Amino acid sequence: MAPDTAVRTSSDRSIVAPYDALLLFSFGGPNGPDDVLPFLRNVTAGKNIPDERLAVVAEHYHHFGGASPINGQNLALQKALVDELARRGIDLPVVWGNRNWEPYTTDALSAAYSDGARRMVALVTSAYSSYSGCRQYRENLWASLDELGTDVGLGEGEHPLTVDKVRSYFNHPGFVQANVDAVTEAFESIGRDARLVFVTHSIPDTMEEASQLAGASYSAQHLDVAATVAAAVEERLGRPVTWDLTYCSRSGPPSQPWLEPDVNDHLTALAADGVQAVVLSPIGFVSDHMEVAFDLDTEALETAAGLGLVAVRADSVGTREPFVRGLVDLVLERAALARALDAGLGAPVMEPGETPVPEATVGDLPPFRSLCRPGCCQMRAGTPTGIPAACSSDPWS
Repeated sequence: MAPDTAVRTSSDRSIVAPYDALLLFSFGGPNGPDDVLPFLRNVTAGKNIPDERLAVVAEHYHHFGGASPINGQNLALQKALVDELARRGIDLPVVWGNRNWEPYTTDALSAAYSDGARRMVALVTSAYSSYSGCRQYRENLWASLDELGTDVGLGEGEHPLTVDKVRSYFNHPGFVQANVDAVTEAFESIGRDARLVFVTHSIPDTMEEASQLAGASYSAQHLDVAATVAAAVEERLGRPVTWDLTYCSRSGPPSQPWLEPDVNDHLTALAADGVQAVVLSPIGFVSDHMEVAFDLDTEALETAAGLGLVAVRADSVGTREPFVRGLVDLVLERAALARALDAGLGAPVMEPGETPVPEATVGDLPPFRSLCRPGCCQMRAGTPTGIPAACSSDPWS
């Protein structure tokens, strides 16, 4: 698959002022077998992980021919965003860039800059707030802006583009509604009572502790969404739904504590307790990329089968209509906030005809900030990485 940084547009731009382009900002993944090891080296840069250990992870990708499904799904999401913007009559170019593989973030920013963009808004394909899901993207964004500045002849630390980001959207109605729909469909397909098992990417306990500064810890964010989704599914089905939150994809040395329980260990415990059927919901992911395709569709479903559990996996939100609509609502929300800040006002300025409710949420947690507070989303609590990050009131903290 060839990298695609092309600008996609629709027709009116006033409602998204001051932004003149949208960055779909993602993790990235290999496009074929020869890309796998270089991609994994990018992902683990600075961690001194030998190629022999990376080769073990590489087998997950080679299991699927060496290509990650995330690339095709990002292209589909890019198109869905363009289509939703066009449906609303909004003219906003959409470019796609990745932290770890082609098209890289700098490629996307360069394409937008060449087409005249000077202020952009970024949508990160991670719904939750943590170092991995927030600050690491913002660090990459700062470095990419530095690189672009050098490319266009600016001085050190000068950026030719301003890039803002939408807030972490785990509790936005669009993301939650899309998960409710997917889980309900999974229950209907299994056709019997089942335990609902939510799954997300595990992180180190140190990162979990540091994530609290954003407003609620990484695990608390997931628990809030899980409770909201389960309650809505109960109402749809007309019967109680028992649920749990589990984790997948841990890495690092065994001596380093990560969030638990692992989904496979939990399935084993459920089977021992007499549970006969489960619905697995990848609530921590926005698309069916490698952690879903391998950790759930391969390993977890094999574990369930070996235990005699009937198991079905709910879809991720992907390009479901409520999710895509919600992402565009978030862009409009962020544009309103930018206009307010530019005008020196304390509340979003909504132009005539704008319909999104500013900072809409569901569940018990408040909306998270789009401009991160000092010290937010560090890898370890109170320990700055020493790497500047964009979209923060203090890039260095």
